[in-house]
Amino acid sequence: MSGGPVGLVFVSHSALIAEGLVDVARQMAPDAALAAAGGTDDGGIGTSFALVSAGITAVDAGAGVVVLCDLGSAILTAETALDFLDDAVRARVRIVDAPLVEGGVAAAVAAQTGRSLDEVVAAARSAAGRPDMDAPRTETGSATAGPTDTPHAAATVTLRNKDGLHARPAAEFVRSASRFAANVVVNGKDAKSLLGIMSLGLVKGAEVHLQADGVDAEDAVQALTSLIESGFGEA
Repeated sequence: MSGGPVGLVFVSHSALIAEGLVDVARQMAPDAALAAAGGTDDGGIGTSFALVSAGITAVDAGAGVVVLCDLGSAILTAETALDFLDDAVRARVRIVDAPLVEGGVAAAVAAQTGRSLDEVVAAARSAAGRPDMDAPRTETGSATAGPTDTPHAAATVTLRNKDGLHARPAAEFVRSASRFAANVVVNGKDAKSLLGIMSLGLVKGAEVHLQADGVDAEDAVQALTSLIESGFGEA
């Protein structure tokens, strides 16, 4: 089986934490395949082999599954669940060492935009301060600078929505940027990295400098400029 979006499973010692994280991630990645595997089978504090296994099965569409955990024993539970999977399924499941909340949200947005398993894993790891997703990317996802004859476009736009580029509009911005093959940079950050964009701390009135390189660079800059000028529906 292949294709389909990458799925995510959030493993926590608390059912409320796992379910809450799904709710938060769903606000920024409404179509992502997300599963909460929190608490024990009877709703207590702890982790459940059965819930983790069921979560993996629920979100596995063939492209892979990323599992994020809150504490060490949750990782042990997830590893045990992997041991009981068929070989073909186990090969496409990754347990990622990353902050559960920040990594989970970043990974969900990456999955929402159709990124590969490796790219979703990299998005989650970027929450730990690793540079996986911080550099501009080519169509294949490798970080590189394009040649000088690559089509280029640029624009500067003033952010107008009252609350600035907070989580929801930042996710909308990343989803829009990810539709294009061009490498897009925003104030020095990869436009396809949620955590990179949010780290800019852009508030109302801030200048947003867009640069794009690639076959659809002009289209990318125009689309992102229009999105910013719209105020993300919040202005």
